[in-house]
Amino acid sequence: MSDPRSICLLRTSAIGDVTHVVPLVRTLQQAYPQASLTWLVGKLERKLVGDLPGVEFVTFDKGAGWAGIRAVWSGLRGRHFDALLQMQVAMRSNLLSLGIKTRRRIGYDHARAKDLHGLVINERIPARTGEHVLQAIGSFCEPLGLQQTDIRWDIPIAEQDHAWAAEQLPGDQPTLLVSPTSSHALRNWQAQRYAAVMDHAAARGWRVVLIGGPSPAERAMADAVLAACHHAPLDLTGKDTLKKLMAMFCRAQLLLTPDSGPMHMANTVGMKVLGLHAASNPARSGPYSDRRWCVDKYDAASRKYLGRPASEIPWGSKIEYPGVMDLIEVDEVIERFEAAALAMGISQ
Repeated sequence: MSDPRSICLLRTSAIGDVTHVVPLVRTLQQAYPQASLTWLVGKLERKLVGDLPGVEFVTFDKGAGWAGIRAVWSGLRGRHFDALLQMQVAMRSNLLSLGIKTRRRIGYDHARAKDLHGLVINERIPARTGEHVLQAIGSFCEPLGLQQTDIRWDIPIAEQDHAWAAEQLPGDQPTLLVSPTSSHALRNWQAQRYAAVMDHAAARGWRVVLIGGPSPAERAMADAVLAACHHAPLDLTGKDTLKKLMAMFCRAQLLLTPDSGPMHMANTVGMKVLGLHAASNPARSGPYSDRRWCVDKYDAASRKYLGRPASEIPWGSKIEYPGVMDLIEVDEVIERFEAAALAMGISQ
């Protein structure tokens, strides 16, 4: 079988999952340097990865409904790809893929397929369980005869974004960034518990910075956290961009966050992440490179809400019940904070 000359990648969202596609892009570029890569990506997500060299990006505006789908189809009219990597199983993405002309339509195995995914593909990745999302996405190169062995991101960050981050976080004071809001509200921790950890870090001599996007939900959470803090943190909520946030991750030492896009963005630059996991399994969706600093109450959540240990529930199950994140105690998060600080040699 000859090497593919053109490959279409379909993974439009979300931010964390889009970061997991980047190592696959690097694998394909190394194996097939002459192949053209076209990535169908979401409008917001393109702001993070849209300047990856050697990749053509086609923006999908999911908020536009059918008009957004038709716009992508129109832009690809007359084009034919050697392979489509259909890495998203949602109904909207399955419909979107119908406008992509290709003879090889590679999708998920039966266990991970849903929303009529099997009707829009003709090849499947190997059936496995127990994989991190990044590994599952990386396996899309296997039907092409490849293996993803090296994990490399190198998402571009402009000098002006690094300069902005240096203005916000001058000097070398150890810095804790706190991104308190997930797009899944039931993954969020209580505001007063975030505040307790932030106050502890401030008392230990750390600079504490509250971050988040401009949405009303993120602003409301930030305000609740600020109201509960005794030591006022620097509040940058809604003041950055995805690239500026990446630049801050390059300067700060530790990120405190639930399972969210910023968790995975921080991981791409090697930042330590204190992830809060009860509603989701950190082995599947935690920071890929290093989960030593995470608090893992997923098994406890499974036992409480599902009546059986996590080892007996389907891989990837979400335990998004009201109150599930309350299983994570402040003292447990402070213990992980102190362990990370010790590992970095920070003794304030």
